[in-house]
Formats: sequence, structure tokens, C-alpha cells
Amino acid sequence: MPRYVALLRGINVGGHNKVAMADLRDIAAALGHTDVATYIQSGNVVFTSAETNAASMADALERHIADRLGVRSAVVVVSKAELARIMADNPFPDEMNNKALHAVFCRDDIDSSDVVHVAAAVQRARDAGSRDEAVVVGRTLYLRTPDGMGRSDLAAQLARSRVQNAGTARNWATVTKLMAMLGE
Repeated sequence: MPRYVALLRGINVGGHNKVAMADLRDIAAALGHTDVATYIQSGNVVFTSAETNAASMADALERHIADRLGVRSAVVVVSKAELARIMADNPFPDEMNNKALHAVFCRDDIDSSDVVHVAAAVQRARDAGSRDEAVVVGRTLYLRTPDGMGRSDLAAQLARSRVQNAGTARNWATVTKLMAMLGE
């Protein structure tokens, strides 16, 4: 059966939207998913499912999390094959610091107006002397912040964008770990 990872947005951040990973595992299992495991407290759920519609799985998880836990969190579900493709499409393969590279996972492809917005944000950051970079591939925004995410003007600009707000970010260390959990 296919393997998937569900990525929750904005949980367990600064004491808000608290979700216990045990509760998250229980919800996934109650939806019929098997081999359920979580990784760190930021809302990463790996599971096996006979279901093949990622959007339907994400919708069901969102509803059940809201109903059972009272937390509204956007969920993006990615198949093992899609995560492998996202990793292969990484436009920054030479970045050695896994915490300087992030993938923002969106439920839908990022439209052309948002791609233009990202390119403009990159240019503004470069004009201000930043080394940060961002590239959109399909429904993933790749963000490279060699001087740190907390110091990144580009990351701050994108945090206010529709792209960032439509998705959920993970650093490359987490992306790599999730792929390993899915069974490379």
C-alpha cells in the first residue's frame, strides 16, 4: 500500500494550537490509516493508506483535528513518490546546511502571479544585500537562507505572502528524515 506524510501547518508554535503527537496518531489511525508514526512536535505524520486522493486525506485530517482537538490547521498530504520527486527537484543541491534549506509544501500548484511575487521578493532581498534564494517548482517553494531563517529578509517577506500562507515549511533535515521514515 502507498505511504504518505501529512504536514500540519502552525501547530505547537509559541504555545498556540497545541496538538499532542499521540492524539495525531490516534486521529490518523481512526481514519483507517496504518503504520502511523509522527516525527517531532511540528505535525509530521507518516502513514500507509489504501486511499490515493491526497486532497481528500488532507481534508479528512483537517476536519477530524478540528472536531476532536479544536485546532484548525491546514494539512498538506504528500505521497512517498511525490516527496522523492520534491527532493530530486531541489534547486539547491550544493547547500550543505540542512537547516538553511526549506521546502514550503502547498496543496495546489503555485500560480504564475505568485511565482512573479516570489521573484520580486528575491530581487528585493538581493538588492538589500541578502544571499537568500527562492525557487518555485510545481507546488513547492524552495527557500535557501544561508545566513539563517531568523535573519532572513526574504523569509520575512515570503511569510506575509499567499504562497507561504497556503503551505507549510519544513527544513531539509526534516524533509530528509521524513523520506527515511517513508522508506527510501
